Amino acid sequence: MDLSVVIPLYNESESIDELNTSINNILNNSGLDYELIYVDDGSVDSSWEKIKDICKNQNKLSAYRFLKNYGKSMALSAGFKKSKGEIVITMDADLQDDPNEILALYKMINEDDKHIVSGWKKKRYDSIIFKNIPSKLFNWAARKASGIKLNDFNCGIKAYKSSVIKQIELTDGMHRYIPVLAKNAGFNRISEKIVQHHPRKYGKTKYGADRFIKGFLDLLTLSFVQRFGKRPMHFFGLFGTIILLVGFIFSIYLGIDKLFINTSGRLITERPEFFISLAAMIIGLQFFLAGFLGEIILRTRKRKDNYIIKEEIKRS
Repeated sequence: MDLSVVIPLYNESESIDELNTSINNILNNSGLDYELIYVDDGSVDSSWEKIKDICKNQNKLSAYRFLKNYGKSMALSAGFKKSKGEIVITMDADLQDDPNEILALYKMINEDDKHIVSGWKKKRYDSIIFKNIPSKLFNWAARKASGIKLNDFNCGIKAYKSSVIKQIELTDGMHRYIPVLAKNAGFNRISEKIVQHHPRKYGKTKYGADRFIKGFLDLLTLSFVQRFGKRPMHFFGLFGTIILLVGFIFSIYLGIDKLFINTSGRLITERPEFFISLAAMIIGLQFFLAGFLGEIILRTRKRKDNYIIKEEIKRS
């Protein structure tokens, strides 16, 4: 199969028909063997009923409905695992992403031999205060932390080689950083394409200002995992060893001072150095054990899906 289009959605019943018609009108005349994959992230409106109605008249469509709302990362993860296309394109279901960009992204990722082509909403139709400015700050921080020169990490419309999305593991909130995860896995041919962005036509956004706070926290997590995820002992063990060493130095000093210098002085437990030594050894040991346990968990964990599919409609 040439192309899979993965569309995560949550309470987008008003836009599904229009979006589906637009995508099929574009792809039916493209000569590509394609599939559409809708992942309903636990919608509480009539989104799933709309999808079921669409499926009755189409054989290029698969759909999966989550038991509850797990988040966009899990919806994309499910879509990636079910996709069969050599190229996988993601887009949001709110009609702010333009379906006309699909063929341009498909052509660009093939002709330029890229692993990822990310959309860039250079001209946005969102709130300047609550979306545009926080988005610019977030993207600046992501560029600095990752070294990837993208202007819009969080753009919903992107194109991926199948080999990329089949190798990376998405956890909650990490859909923003798929290019970073891909780069860490060795897929470093990443480029960007300016895409058309439209004002929201139906409903309201599902994301508040808190998503940028969560995004920055996720970026810190990703930066740590990027450096020490495969060898947690290198971080925790190093700090633990340094702090333990400080504790031992203080304890040796106290012992020498008590035995040979200040033999008739006050009790060791009355001296502040004693508590510094004790606290340092306890904290250092905890750091060391955290690294040791991290190594054990890393080597024994089994990968599993963090979502439950309640219903599914498979492509015939």
